[in-house]
Amino acid sequence: MSTPEGEPRNAGAAGGEGLDDAVRSMLLLMPRLVGRAKRIPVPEALRGLALAPRHLSLLACLLLDGPMGVNELAARLEVAPTTVSLMVGDLSRQGVLERREDEVDRRRRIAAITPDRLPAIEAWLAPGAAAWRTALGPLGAEQRRLVVDTLLAYEAAVGRERD
Repeated sequence: MSTPEGEPRNAGAAGGEGLDDAVRSMLLLMPRLVGRAKRIPVPEALRGLALAPRHLSLLACLLLDGPMGVNELAARLEVAPTTVSLMVGDLSRQGVLERREDEVDRRRRIAAITPDRLPAIEAWLAPGAAAWRTALGPLGAEQRRLVVDTLLAYEAAVGRERD
């Protein structure tokens, strides 16, 4: 998809990568990223559980940020509190999460990873977090925001294309 003159579309004056070259690179990279993520083995202690990607996002929030309430989890996951409540209930029944009273506000319930499941969840999710820290660590805050915003824009565009 180059221009008729053979110049890559949107090439920078200093010989930067053209838009089509960047798209090509991403089209090659994304399946490898997904493939690597899918090859991360589920720890033995979690294999019998029915964990979906949405559960992994919830577990990652609790692992990285500690116990929190349903509304706070919903805000971080960008879903409705009822959705989080259902997921927390599901994972509680499977012994992955525990719900306890908030010591400050006894009406509020806090979700936390159970102590016996924590090592398996850490072993499973921590390498991915470490890899992102390695990749994003050298970047400044604005550059990290650009990476995240770009991936969010890609997700939204793919969603529109499929709808």
